[in-house]
Amino acid sequence: MAKRTIVALPGDGIGAVVLKQAVRVLDAAGFDAEYVYGDIGWDLWCSEGNPLPQRTIDLIAKHKIALFGAITSKPKDDAAADLSPALHGKGLIYSSPIVGLRQHFGLDICVRPCRSYRGNPLNFIRRGKDGNPEEPMVDVVIFRQNTEGLYGGVEWSNPPQQVYDALMTHPKFRENFGWCPKEELAVSTRIFTRKYTERIVRAAFDHAVKFGYKSVTVCEKPNVIRETSGLMWKIAREMQKSEFPSIQLWNTNIDAQMMWLTKNPEDYGVIVAGNMFGDIVSDAFAGLIGGLGFACSAQFSEDGIGVFEPTHGSAPKYAGYDIPIVNPVAMIESACMMLDYINEKPMAARIRQSIAEVIEEGKVKTYDMMKLTGKQEVIDMGAASTIQMADAIIAKLK
Repeated sequence: MAKRTIVALPGDGIGAVVLKQAVRVLDAAGFDAEYVYGDIGWDLWCSEGNPLPQRTIDLIAKHKIALFGAITSKPKDDAAADLSPALHGKGLIYSSPIVGLRQHFGLDICVRPCRSYRGNPLNFIRRGKDGNPEEPMVDVVIFRQNTEGLYGGVEWSNPPQQVYDALMTHPKFRENFGWCPKEELAVSTRIFTRKYTERIVRAAFDHAVKFGYKSVTVCEKPNVIRETSGLMWKIAREMQKSEFPSIQLWNTNIDAQMMWLTKNPEDYGVIVAGNMFGDIVSDAFAGLIGGLGFACSAQFSEDGIGVFEPTHGSAPKYAGYDIPIVNPVAMIESACMMLDYINEKPMAARIRQSIAEVIEEGKVKTYDMMKLTGKQEVIDMGAASTIQMADAIIAKLK
């Protein structure tokens, strides 16, 4: 195996904690890599006024593959208040660096697997027809369009006159919002393009065929959001009919999906959605398999750049603990997705098998797996630390 260079982006809070343990697991599995560390996140915003500096963009452009921890994001006014005093009054406006990263590199395909681990005490349990508990095994992969939609960043407070005038040409806007003074308006757009909608839908179908899933579900709201959700549903119907007739195509509204995923989650295979709804449905399914401590993701561009990250936040209150308590599995699973991407699938499979054995054995559990509140004293209550969980996975590898 040729030695690779991986851009490591610890980010904020627990990002650095879990990334360090993922690298330990990769080392133990025999992954021969050099890690170059890049700057990203809240501290950079506060000190430099830019949470995604050009030097980090250059690193990723050069090496193509990045492992990313987590970032802290805050609303606009709170972000402005945290800026270094020397940067006040310079017109700087905070925007999420991970969203910026996705848009800069065109990381439009986001993949979020949600698979149950046998023996995980946090797995979804329901009552069956006979009244006895059932534990359905969830195996869902969400394909989230990652660069468009509500997260596209095309929005205004007190929109420019030309934008306001354009909005006023729409009869629904005139009828429902024409009464509102322009300076009291906040407007966010939801933009879908055919090119990138086709890319995410095709990626979902391709995955279903490759890995034997019987269905692709479009999870949007075309009965109300007729133009954008409607475009995705139309493209999916056309593509299924002409190219993927062996794969069933299902259509669910995002609100109804939130109900159905706790009634029959085992029925779903591949789900495809726009940016916001993909974010929502992936977190909802993650809750069925144990929460964000088990939620991994990967995002890819057309030209071969891949960024791999857990979907949990930075949880800065946990970052300063003397003994770290957070669950590193989501970060380690994200590293496995990186291995899959660079065609190190046997190594990824070994790591996943080791994680599964640790969880099914049940001797090592982080505080979330023990259903404890995240405080330093959970270690004294028998919870495994972040390091101990990584140690257990490494021991199974060996």
